Amino acid sequence: MVLQRDGHRGQTLLSAGLRFGGDDVSYLRSESGASALAFVGGLELTEATRVADVAAARARFGDRAPVLVETALLRRRALQKLGELGDVGNWLFTDEALQQATAAPVALHRAGRLARAGAAVHDATCSIGTELAALSVVGIRAVGSDIDPVRLAMARHNLGAAAGLCRADALRPVTRDAVVVADPGRRHGGRRRLRVDDYQPGLGPLIDTYRDREFAVKCSPGIDFEQVRRLGFGGEIEVTSYRGSVREACLWSGGLSGPGVRRRASVLDRGEQITDSDPDECPVRPAGRWIVDPDGAVIRAGLVRHYAARHALWQLDPDIAYLSGDRLPPGVRGFEVLERVAFDERKLRRALAALDCGALEILVRGVRVDPDALRGRLRPRGQRPLSVVITRIGSGAAGHPTAFVCRASR
Repeated sequence: MVLQRDGHRGQTLLSAGLRFGGDDVSYLRSESGASALAFVGGLELTEATRVADVAAARARFGDRAPVLVETALLRRRALQKLGELGDVGNWLFTDEALQQATAAPVALHRAGRLARAGAAVHDATCSIGTELAALSVVGIRAVGSDIDPVRLAMARHNLGAAAGLCRADALRPVTRDAVVVADPGRRHGGRRRLRVDDYQPGLGPLIDTYRDREFAVKCSPGIDFEQVRRLGFGGEIEVTSYRGSVREACLWSGGLSGPGVRRRASVLDRGEQITDSDPDECPVRPAGRWIVDPDGAVIRAGLVRHYAARHALWQLDPDIAYLSGDRLPPGVRGFEVLERVAFDERKLRRALAALDCGALEILVRGVRVDPDALRGRLRPRGQRPLSVVITRIGSGAAGHPTAFVCRASR
């Protein structure tokens, strides 16, 4: 029972063909719906009990059972992703809306930046209300709108009667001076929309609509920066990571950007931000004691040299993201070099055996190697957990693949 959004009709469909519409939201918000959700929420709904639990729900609630079960399951998923926003255990969701919803730490980070700007905010694609909830946590009273009546009804339930919400098309502004926040739809029928022209609304029309306003627009982390620039966007592109995963890119208009900043990497776990206005003097040298694989946000934002300069690191190769240094940056996992060998499987196998390698982690950049297949061929049988960093050193005819046998710091 996966929920899918139908962008043309502004409704949501169950994969089984049942419509999840305004009537369903009204039922779930009613006293009888809340009572039914309490019952279904108390079921285990595990892989082992799912069939029996769904049968029990259907016997008691008839055709309402699919929506009740789906809502109970989505609430459980939401607690981990959105729990820092408050009591999301009583929220209403669609599967697609929850998938696209910004994780609470990332939403709170954006809300904090908007709070420092000190302006009123209008979330023009508010969906189920995640960004508005984050803005409320940091003390910003914002208004929200969405073209989807089902998601808007869910947002009214999630945010409470006092929330300022209305139904509106994001491309037809209903506010004047507020900073606009937008999160255009990037999923349809369970699939991601990868092209910015396929966003709903399209990124180009969205930027054009608010070109004379300050705005923050959430995008896929894999967005083509040059394509965004060709759309006429001249502000800051921020790439944010959390718990080792790159979560999103966000476009910040000029008035909300740092002075001279066009690219920013925000690593929320460490509270670290790197920008292209930072120094980027970074030498290229042979490996020192440690090898560092920079956070994905730093790499995606193209700020590897800036990160290296901040932490007194250097590059192993000017075109590869691996860095090296004599000390690790605070809180960063690194790889202590034990041995360096030309990348040859027989030589690498002998080196690993000599070091009593057991569990083996393989990291690769710049060399065509399948880590899982290579691990199977190397057949480590020892006791010591080790890591191998495989990379290309040098370019063109002078380039050669190299393997560093390492001990991970943690």
